[in-house]
Amino acid sequence: MSEMIAYCGLDCLECGAYLATRDDDDDLRREVAAQWSQWYDAALDPADINCEGCTAESGLQFRHCATCEMRRCAMEKGLPNCAHCNEYPCETLSGFFDVAPEARERLDFIRSGL
Repeated sequence: MSEMIAYCGLDCLECGAYLATRDDDDDLRREVAAQWSQWYDAALDPADINCEGCTAESGLQFRHCATCEMRRCAMEKGLPNCAHCNEYPCETLSGFFDVAPEARERLDFIRSGL
């Protein structure tokens, strides 16, 4: 199985916003917007559900990408993902792992091979 790992360790190939963009799937955009609006107590429209992946330097990105501390930090450091950081896992990333333990598993696996 192939992966497209975000800086934080999430797999973009499992992300509804990425999949909806890749497949230009408006039904999936509506589904993800409704689901994420409920999960994150946010008002999201299907038009918000567009992303070409966390590590893409240009193109479509989900609006959270503009404020994501993990993404900003890894990009500033020129890292492929947080597993490559000398400060891994930092406080921000550790907090994120509480809600996304699968991201920690991926980054721990990557880090074990460095």
